[in-house]
Amino acid sequence: MTGGSNKRRWDGETALVAWLAILVSIFSFLVYFRRSEILLYGDAVAHINIARRVFDSLTPGPLQLGTVWLPLPHLLMIPFLLSDWLWQSGVGGSMPSMVAYVFGAIGIFRLLRGAVRAFSASDMAAAMVPWLGVLIYAANPNLIYLQTTAMTEPLYLALFIWAVVHFSEFVCSLGDRDVDKPATAVSSLTKSGLCLCGACLTRYDGWFLAVMTCLAAGFVILPAKRKIGAGFGRFVLLAAAAPALWLGYNAMIYRNPLEFANGPYSAKAIEQKTSVAGSSPHPGARNLRVAASYFLKSAELNLAAGNWGRMWLLLLVAGTFLASLLHPRTLPLLLLWTPLPFYALSIAYGSVPIFLPVWWPFSYYNTRYGIELLPAFAAFIPLAAYFVAKQIGKLQIKVTIAVAVVVLVVASYATIWRDPVTLQEAFVNSRTRLALEKEVAAYLLALPPDSTLLMYLGDHVGALQRAGIPLRRVINEGNHRVWVQPRDPDGLWERALADPARYVNFVIAFEDDPVATEAAKQQLSTLAVIHVTGQPQATIYQTKRSR
Repeated sequence: MTGGSNKRRWDGETALVAWLAILVSIFSFLVYFRRSEILLYGDAVAHINIARRVFDSLTPGPLQLGTVWLPLPHLLMIPFLLSDWLWQSGVGGSMPSMVAYVFGAIGIFRLLRGAVRAFSASDMAAAMVPWLGVLIYAANPNLIYLQTTAMTEPLYLALFIWAVVHFSEFVCSLGDRDVDKPATAVSSLTKSGLCLCGACLTRYDGWFLAVMTCLAAGFVILPAKRKIGAGFGRFVLLAAAAPALWLGYNAMIYRNPLEFANGPYSAKAIEQKTSVAGSSPHPGARNLRVAASYFLKSAELNLAAGNWGRMWLLLLVAGTFLASLLHPRTLPLLLLWTPLPFYALSIAYGSVPIFLPVWWPFSYYNTRYGIELLPAFAAFIPLAAYFVAKQIGKLQIKVTIAVAVVVLVVASYATIWRDPVTLQEAFVNSRTRLALEKEVAAYLLALPPDSTLLMYLGDHVGALQRAGIPLRRVINEGNHRVWVQPRDPDGLWERALADPARYVNFVIAFEDDPVATEAAKQQLSTLAVIHVTGQPQATIYQTKRSR
């Protein structure tokens, strides 16, 4: 087979992967949309409305992006959320995730195809490896559900995978003696840097990935006698650009470069508010070993139920060992393990809890974080199967090994297909919140259509979204100059809190939020008090302005 025909064959396979992923993405989206399950995550609703308020606000602009969550997912949603229906239904938030899911599947295929072609002539066993990887990745029920929502994991996974794809291609180029390869290596390294930049603007996982990838690149380049120093410098600048930009943004606007880490809306502040004095804030706090075990268990639950998950983890460890031992060109793929140290450190020292239904405290919180290890499963288990098959050599054994991997995937995913843990988490944590927001929305719909509102959006902005009330009709915590700390005496938010009747027709207060605290000091007429078990009491007030 000639090089050109081989290239066309692989291009055809990549197109097939893309079309299959598109079909899975669209079909699953329609299923979950019809079941009203794409807005179960409170974070998904928050992401959508952060993006929406950039242009739909009394004070629109980029400062509406806030500080705790990184901006790229919100920026990608904005074009879709210009439509009121795409905003209200949540569909606009799903679209970037669906596109990312497709590109993630293509990335896994390219990563594994490149890995086997780097050390093997094309044969049936080698051809099966990328397809097995795509099966593990794209058929995962938890990822399939998450890609129908506005959650950030699918986008991050796609950027994560492609950063490793290009880095792996960079390393392979350095190992080639072709005189044209240095230019190819620099190009691959630059593309990896761009993907890292995107990952760093999506989730803080990307910051740790960027550091590890830069260290790996330096380790590879130092002994290599190639004139790619400028390319490496560009790569480091790209990898560092997004964190530097975000730190600078926080320093300029909030007067604190670490506002996202230790500010009033950070994970650290939330944990301090909710933890009981004298007790451990969450499992794994200040204990790296326990923290790592909780993350690995969450990874198991994202792959299978019961003992099937342990089998996946054992195969992953064995596959990583085999691939790294038998062929050094698979070493760049070790970057797929970076979620483990990142989340172990985050749980132990970064106020990031993971609660699991099978371990204390037997509940659901951030169980979806285990999905970050899915690319490692999708890469190393097929590679391990390939190396074992190559050692045996017999065609029948090779086929048997490939079939065994397929059976493992099908059997494992069948245990979680109807009720993946990410959907369980979203459902359990949304029941009372959705009930409250549904009742509040019903009251809001009965208000005059041109009325103005005062409301804190941090917890229950979904009520406004459900009612279809534009955010520009609502004075909220985003309507002040955030760079004036700790309060903005001339800000619209502060003025409305101090004298609601002067600025709005109605006040929506949730127990213990800033609006409720200030409303208690005012002489306001109570229109409705809404009680939902497990949620703060909601009170709707009428001001003199509305009479």
